[in-house]
Amino acid sequence: MSQTKAQKQTVNTVFTYLALICAVLLLGLSGVAMWANRFTGDMVRNELAAQKIFFPEKGSPALDPAVYPDLQKYAGQQVDTPEEAHAYANGYIGRHLKKVADGKVYSEISTLAIKDPTNQKLQQQKQTLFQGETLRGILLTSGYGFGTIGKIAGIVTYLALAGSALLFVTAGLLHFKRRS
Repeated sequence: MSQTKAQKQTVNTVFTYLALICAVLLLGLSGVAMWANRFTGDMVRNELAAQKIFFPEKGSPALDPAVYPDLQKYAGQQVDTPEEAHAYANGYIGRHLKKVADGKVYSEISTLAIKDPTNQKLQQQKQTLFQGETLRGILLTSGYGFGTIGKIAGIVTYLALAGSALLFVTAGLLHFKRRS
């Protein structure tokens, strides 16, 4: 069954308008994604910088290359990027926390400390683990997590712009085809 010329023009017109509508929507999405990228990037950078957390200096016993070979590239730097927050949280704090109570986590030590409230060693381990795991969690969530979301929003910005441009070209070609 063949289409008439009028039917083909109608289909082309519909697809032209759909392409234009989708292009405009993608253009809007790219603007929102760009805003999200800048907002989260600035927020993460500012909040991390405000904490004034620094990796120990190169050559410092606190950053022994035998224990922290993966952190040497950050020596002496302030933690103000998502990657640095992740490295500091897991690579530095995380390794320290494993030494506090032979690898036990806060919930395990807390349970033991409740059963033996006079045991000062357990109480100190509980406090250290709570503080360390809290800081580690904050760095991973607000520093690394939101920073990663911001980077993904940056990628979405470019993909949406490319998709929008492609749809504008497609709409133009469909319009040209309909006219000729």
